[in-house]
Amino acid sequence: MSDTLPDVQDLQARFKTIESKRESLIQLLEQPNLGTLRIDVNQALEEIDDLIDEFKRTFPNNS
Repeated sequence: MSDTLPDVQDLQARFKTIESKRESLIQLLEQPNLGTLRIDVNQALEEIDDLIDEFKRTFPNNS
């Protein structure tokens, strides 16, 4: 395992992957039979939104 930090391009690629999953969670949230799983999906959306905001603040020119 390498001790080096990932470069900005690698972080940006990983970020884009995470950001693309947000729409899947929104579609899942629209399902009427979600039950108590709705709480977890909402929490995941909040955490992804926080991550997106933090990434854009940390790398304003790369988002």
